[in-house]
Amino acid sequence: MESDNIKCPQCGTKIEVGEVLARQIAGEVEARLRQEADARLKQAVASAQEQERDVVRLQLKDMESQLSEKNKAVQAAEAKELALLAGQRELAARAKQLDQDVEKRLAVREQELTKQIQEQTSKAAAQQLDALQQALQSRDAAMDEARTRELALLKEKAVLEDKRKDMELDYQRKLTEERQQLEKQLIDKYASEADLKLKERDKQIEDLRKSLSEAKRKSEQGSMETQGEALELDLEANLTSQFPHDSIAPVPKGIRGADIIQTVHNESMVDCGSLIWETKNTKAWNNAWIDKLKDDQRSIGANLAVLVSTELPEGVTAFGQLDGVWVTSVAACIPLAMTLRQQLVQVAFARSASEGKSEKMEMVYEYLSGDAFRHKVEAIVETFVGMQEQLNKEKRAYARLWKEREKQIERIIENTA
Repeated sequence: MESDNIKCPQCGTKIEVGEVLARQIAGEVEARLRQEADARLKQAVASAQEQERDVVRLQLKDMESQLSEKNKAVQAAEAKELALLAGQRELAARAKQLDQDVEKRLAVREQELTKQIQEQTSKAAAQQLDALQQALQSRDAAMDEARTRELALLKEKAVLEDKRKDMELDYQRKLTEERQQLEKQLIDKYASEADLKLKERDKQIEDLRKSLSEAKRKSEQGSMETQGEALELDLEANLTSQFPHDSIAPVPKGIRGADIIQTVHNESMVDCGSLIWETKNTKAWNNAWIDKLKDDQRSIGANLAVLVSTELPEGVTAFGQLDGVWVTSVAACIPLAMTLRQQLVQVAFARSASEGKSEKMEMVYEYLSGDAFRHKVEAIVETFVGMQEQLNKEKRAYARLWKEREKQIERIIENTA
């Protein structure tokens, strides 16, 4: 057993706590018993003295009574005066002797009582010390037993903690497996449902496509002029919205020429050139449109000619240049307009800086009609169209993502309702 020791803060000596505690308690018990013995001794002595004094008082009272009678006798007979005096002296001597005897007896009694009390005190202290030592031994045994139990409990706790961790690990593994199985089941379920829904949607799309084809067929039977005017009006509105500084004007009906004339102005509202626009909303491409638009360009005196068509010629995907005429789809017409307009502004600036120099004017014309200008425009518009397509893809992707999240939120609300 590991003993309970403390270290002296002065000398550093280790002191056994049990021994010091026993000594301290024994000293306190002995002092308490001694105080109690002294008190009992004083009480006994005082009681004995009081008893002896009572006896003496009684004897004195009796003697006084006798003396009183003798005094009366002395008064009655003066002859007995000497005897009475002698009796008084004898009584005084006897009283003194009696006091001395009482004192001696009290002293003896006090010694006897003191000895008896000391013996009783020592015996009681010894008994209490034995009891205290037994109690300390019992306490030490109890502490040993408590330490043993605590050690056993700690070991048991460690074992239980290991078991708990193992159980928690097994539980987490099972939970993970069940979650994976559930996820797989849900994925299979939703995949099956999604596949079914996709098939249903494909069927709906196919039906819708057929309906649209039928509607388109019926609409195409209508006025081609009305269809062309709709595309022309839409282009005119877009050009007006995108280029507020420019003059966007439709070509009046009955006058030979393109559909729209766009006069380009810079920020100072200086005329920088013009573009003519022709729109075609048909099911097939016709190369004759190019020659007709070139004639319109020459008659109007426009710098550039652009043909916007719902159907493009072979080899042109979004836009391109055919025999000096720019051909573009409806989706790429505004990016192409931005690029061509900017080039006209730059050329006008160069033209103003080279006024009176015919050679430079010819160089400007060659630049506008040359491959370098065409390649530059194509590069700018292709980049713009690519960015626009990427933006549209991102919009569609985010729209699908938002729609899927809305469905997830709806499912959560339905499951928690």
